[in-house]
Amino acid sequence: MGMSLYSYLKPVLFSLDPETAHGLVFRVVGQVSRWSAISALQRALFTYDHPVLRCDLLGHTLPNPVGLAAGFDKDGLLAAPLLGLGFGLAEFGGVTPRPQPGNARPRIFRLSEDEALINRMGFNNRGAAHLAERLALLPASEALIGVNLGKNLDTPLERASADFIEGLRSLHDRADYMTINVSSPNTPGLRSLQRRDSLQRTLEPLCAERDALARRSGKRIPLLVKLAPDLARGEMEALVEVAIACGVDGLIATNTAVSRDGLRSPLCGEEGGLSGRPIFARTLAVVSALYRLTAARLPIIGVGGIFSAEDVYALVRAGASAVQIYTALIYRGPGLVREIKKGLVNLLQRDGFTSVTQAVGTAAADASSSDIAEKDI
Repeated sequence: MGMSLYSYLKPVLFSLDPETAHGLVFRVVGQVSRWSAISALQRALFTYDHPVLRCDLLGHTLPNPVGLAAGFDKDGLLAAPLLGLGFGLAEFGGVTPRPQPGNARPRIFRLSEDEALINRMGFNNRGAAHLAERLALLPASEALIGVNLGKNLDTPLERASADFIEGLRSLHDRADYMTINVSSPNTPGLRSLQRRDSLQRTLEPLCAERDALARRSGKRIPLLVKLAPDLARGEMEALVEVAIACGVDGLIATNTAVSRDGLRSPLCGEEGGLSGRPIFARTLAVVSALYRLTAARLPIIGVGGIFSAEDVYALVRAGASAVQIYTALIYRGPGLVREIKKGLVNLLQRDGFTSVTQAVGTAAADASSSDIAEKDI
């Protein structure tokens, strides 16, 4: 389904409730992806990589730095077809130890005028055991497989680390890295775990369990923390200090936003997390600030509002080692992955880079990027 074909299907999908449309796509793709002819067609349409895009992340070499963000496929139902779109990494979940239904519908809204979404899904998923079963079916791939871990709604905040540890144990054999989600606005109180003391109490036992599992199994799972875009600079500094002290392996910036500045859609007042084009400037500012605060000691995955190769290039130059997309897929279709990669190759070669890794953080010393970060954070 290239971008030209998607332009015909998009009006049909957008005539449906967003969650209904998402479910319909999953059912149809789940059925036709079993046909070998469809798999061959998918490879022909979407396969594109280039030596300049190869990069190292979390101990793995990836074919490219363009990833799928968590939330698009919580249960791994379309893991193989999604990887077939040409992603260099894909993050499944958010997943909780036990299945849960999430919040009442409607719980996701298209803000078409803003090329944005608001969601209050509430970690609806079939549970960690089910996701482990789905990921076990994946064929071998160069792509990096991530899992986004959440806590169950009825788990008290003070026991959140126990849920994260349970998720780590359940999916240890199926993931290349795991993300600790302490920044979703749709689970009451979850964002309070980003406070210095709360984050330390959450991360210390989790990192200890990661290390214990590594000693027993010989496989060490990198742990990343996903941060909110709405943090003040002082909060960000504290989070970086705690993450480094606890032995976290990387950061993901950012989750959905609670701010509603500058939106035009009449649905902008809906409760939930905002994603899409309106939050890109904030994402860029946070990535830039984190790169400086960490002194490049932790890899950063940038996510939030990415719609083009130019967006990806800006985030890479600000300090992101890789990126993830979600909302843009809804508005632009699956051909966007190939389009971004081809455009990124052109931008890198234009500026004389022979590897995307060479470009990471090159804007950190620019006055313009510093001004953006200082102004917005």
